[in-house]
Amino acid sequence: MNKALKSPLTYILFILPAFILFLGFFIYPIFTAVNNSLTSWNGISKTMTYIGLDNYVTAFNDIAFWKSVRNNVYFIFFSCLVQVPLIVIFSLLIANVKRLKGLYKTAVFMPSIMSTAVIGILWGFIYNPDFGLLNELLGVFGVEPIYWLSDKKWAMISILITNAWQWTGFYIIMVLAAILAIPKELDEAAAIDGATGFQRAVKITLPLIMPIVSVVIMLSVAGAMKAADIILVMTKGGPAGSTDVMATYMIRYAITSFRHGFGNSIAILIFVFTMIITVLYQVLIAKRTERIEY
Repeated sequence: MNKALKSPLTYILFILPAFILFLGFFIYPIFTAVNNSLTSWNGISKTMTYIGLDNYVTAFNDIAFWKSVRNNVYFIFFSCLVQVPLIVIFSLLIANVKRLKGLYKTAVFMPSIMSTAVIGILWGFIYNPDFGLLNELLGVFGVEPIYWLSDKKWAMISILITNAWQWTGFYIIMVLAAILAIPKELDEAAAIDGATGFQRAVKITLPLIMPIVSVVIMLSVAGAMKAADIILVMTKGGPAGSTDVMATYMIRYAITSFRHGFGNSIAILIFVFTMIITVLYQVLIAKRTERIEY
């Protein structure tokens, strides 16, 4: 047994299946997408005509593409500046609940396991201008009906709220686990010294959970860059492309318009933009979040 563990062949045999899957389902598709992005292929014909970087030039010169990039930026800023603070606040509140803590955790996590199609339809009813719950509530205060999903001014914020509602619970469970892992002695010692609940949360709990908050931010950014399903269900990118993101822009051309080569170029741009944002975040912010030892 010891001889087998000392042999490099043993480790290679253990790694090989995962490595083959990694090559087949990650590396190969990336190289295929790069190759296809340099063609005018329609996704059906057997022949490909190479056109160089024309697809990328077309994308950069398309105003609709830059609108979709802007909407992805909206997703990122909403996640980091609105969703993440709410995640931390709700996690702190649930962590300090004395009764029915399990019920609250289950309740906030429930939307995360629901189908995006179901959530889109559900919120579509809530946003309905004629009989939607939101307009009914606003009507009590004399507010005229708002066309949440068909008005350019409100469509994007409506999508952002719905997307946040779906995934906030998933991240709350992550942050809550980090909070509950903090030794109670630290909080009790601070309480004995006269620290208030708010001071203990800011000075003790928050610094100790910053590593997991950093992970939550990174996952939120990655999710924002690949967001598509909730938009396709609720608005299909409308009205007039006001809720299009890069993923829905890509789907429109790669599938609906049979411009597979152009669609692959957008996929590569999504990958590149995501890598740039990830690297910048890791270099500028994540490395400053030190690992906490209790």
